[in-house]
Amino acid sequence: MVIADQPVIEGLVTLFIQHTSASLLIQENADPSARRDLEHWLNRLVPENDALYTHTTEGPDDMPAHIKAALTAASLGIPLHDGRLLLGTWQGIYLWEHRHAPGVRNVIVNVMGAVNAS
Repeated sequence: MVIADQPVIEGLVTLFIQHTSASLLIQENADPSARRDLEHWLNRLVPENDALYTHTTEGPDDMPAHIKAALTAASLGIPLHDGRLLLGTWQGIYLWEHRHAPGVRNVIVNVMGAVNAS
């Protein structure tokens, strides 16, 4: 738990993914069908093997993964209160992988704000 190990109790947590074919997302965390529906919808919006794509060096999911990442988010900012992320009841943070066979992904976590004085 990166956040729990920090002395900051009030502030902002930023997350940044250092990749162009995956993204970060805050979304429904109670029902897995919401995540599946989002995945299916985005796959329909950005299909593989489109004749427009020329960037296909790493396979048919190469350019679609970049487009999906461009349509979503590379960073998130989440308020921190009493040492806890202020996510809504049903919200969860996801690293959304857009490749079929991903490599290692790096997410930078920055916690800033007021520290506990005691």
